Amino acid sequence: MKIAVWLFFAVAGWCAIGLLGTVVSLARNRRAEAVKNVAWVTTVAGVYLVVLLAVSAFQKQRVVAIEQNQCFGSMCFRVIGVDEVPGLVSGATDRVVRVRIAIANRGRSAAEEPAIRAYLLDSRGRRWVTLPGLTGNRLTSRIAGESEIVSQPMFRVGSDATGLGLVLTHGSWQSRNLIIGDSDSVAHKPTIVALGR
Repeated sequence: MKIAVWLFFAVAGWCAIGLLGTVVSLARNRRAEAVKNVAWVTTVAGVYLVVLLAVSAFQKQRVVAIEQNQCFGSMCFRVIGVDEVPGLVSGATDRVVRVRIAIANRGRSAAEEPAIRAYLLDSRGRRWVTLPGLTGNRLTSRIAGESEIVSQPMFRVGSDATGLGLVLTHGSWQSRNLIIGDSDSVAHKPTIVALGR
């Protein structure tokens, strides 16, 4: 586990203990002690959030090359190819981009990354989501230990979209949003795989 994860759990634990102490102080009619506990919890949480936002604002966006792993625990995702699928969307001026992603489980037992999602970002910051039902193996598939599968999500992108990059995310409103330096943390620029399109 990274130091940032341990720091998150330490701060969360400190705040939980502080809030519990506040409740106990109030139950014993020790109002001054309760106010002091709330002040400590607020200060520690506030400093942590300021550091989180500062790191997110000043850290450069990480760009990953094709064939380079992005790992989340024992699960690793690697873009192995990208191409366009002509004629899949009839009568549209948009294009369909297929990204081949190798998903490897480096652990010994079966595992999955249940919250992982993918989208494309273009040079103008527009987000392009996957076309439903066309991925083959899902990014969230359960994979046997020390095995690998390939997922092929497809994205409908505008004909004027350039500078495409793939983003793998765990979404909003989860604990990774509060881990300092994580690509899913609040206000952090997402890690992208430059697709060269």
